[in-house]
Amino acid sequence: MSNLTTPPHSIDAERWVLGSLLIDKDGIIHVANLLSGNDFYDPAHSIVYEAILDLYSRNRPIDSITVREVIDDQKKLESIGGNPFLAGLMESVFTSANIFQYAQIVKNKSILRKLIRAGNEIIMNWYDEATDTTELLEKAEKSLFGVTQTFIQNKLVPIRDILNARYEEFASIHADPELVDRHTISTGYPSFDAKLGGFKRGDLIILAARPSMGKTAMALNFAQNVAKKWRNVAMFSLEMSKEQITDRLIAAAMAVDSWKLQKWKLSEDEFSKMGDALESLSRSRIYLDDSPAGEWLMSIKSKARRLKMESGLDLIVIDYLQLMSNGNSMNRVQEVSDISRGLKSLARELDVPIVALSQLSRAVEARPDKRPVMSDLRESGSIEQDADIIAMIYRDDYYNEFSETPGVTNVMIRKNRNGPTGQVDLKFEKSQQKFYEIEKAHSGDREYEWDPGY
Repeated sequence: MSNLTTPPHSIDAERWVLGSLLIDKDGIIHVANLLSGNDFYDPAHSIVYEAILDLYSRNRPIDSITVREVIDDQKKLESIGGNPFLAGLMESVFTSANIFQYAQIVKNKSILRKLIRAGNEIIMNWYDEATDTTELLEKAEKSLFGVTQTFIQNKLVPIRDILNARYEEFASIHADPELVDRHTISTGYPSFDAKLGGFKRGDLIILAARPSMGKTAMALNFAQNVAKKWRNVAMFSLEMSKEQITDRLIAAAMAVDSWKLQKWKLSEDEFSKMGDALESLSRSRIYLDDSPAGEWLMSIKSKARRLKMESGLDLIVIDYLQLMSNGNSMNRVQEVSDISRGLKSLARELDVPIVALSQLSRAVEARPDKRPVMSDLRESGSIEQDADIIAMIYRDDYYNEFSETPGVTNVMIRKNRNGPTGQVDLKFEKSQQKFYEIEKAHSGDREYEWDPGY
């Protein structure tokens, strides 16, 4: 019965870890990134370990005298048992050789206790019948996901530790530039990547345009290009079904007229390309969801967390932001603001970029110059503040029948939190729902060629 009432712990393992740290001045190096003070079950052990971490952060020597001094300054020495307690910790070990193995035992017991607390919290919430079940499921999943992330340190970190890690990262990339792909997500368009440096993990990217400008096609092209690099992409759509999205992906992969594909009007030559296109797409790691409107922010969080844990996740695409809901229908602007903040938080939590499509207001249509600006974001709320990148699509031939640049799409980067703003030009083959790189054949005129390799 005691096993059911006493939380999992190992006093012997905790004492071994602390004793090892007191007799080995370099022992903390092996466990500092694994253990925190609250991983110890015995409160006295927690106090001692926190004192050791304090000394380590200040680059001071760690031994029984310095640890005693820190604890005494905190007026906690008597509460742990004084000098005899510290002496007893040192006497309990004869070598620090196995410190990491014992630290793992302490950590595993801590995780079990966290799971029990999360389970109890979930059970108590379930008895609250006044709370919406969708919200209860969100709380339950978040509690469990928090335990799975328990090895991630969520404490204040000395900048020297960050500097050391950043230097190692810069040095490795300088020695081998191809390693940059591990830290950024290439869009598949060199001109776009040159401007943005690719999509950064944890970033919220807003891709905005008026209807029929090609924002969904561009987002799908991004997804295809990322998936080609054996990375996992989650695509959430409230506007189109999974089948419609798949048809667009097939048309882009085959470089054929999507309308002909939907009407089953492909020529023999075009149909012969389908096998290779389907085989290529089947190998890509694109996951689709077209769930109907509802508590969509919670749904996305839940499904994205699950995919991250089960298969890994590198990019999230959402089509589109204004169709999402979090249940607060009283104030739509506030609701969209809450959603944008929720998406930014999710991007950081899962360490993936999120590309969220957004509608622009009709104010664009009333101006002589119809190139969009950030104030045109519909129900903008805090979108401008939360987004790391805001890119807006403009096509002159959408408004001008006699445009000098038919099919040329201007992607205007109106906000780039960590880099330059500016404009990227791509060629849009609307029938194929596909964007291509543009290469200017002559720098002084308006002639364009485009590379179909993307």
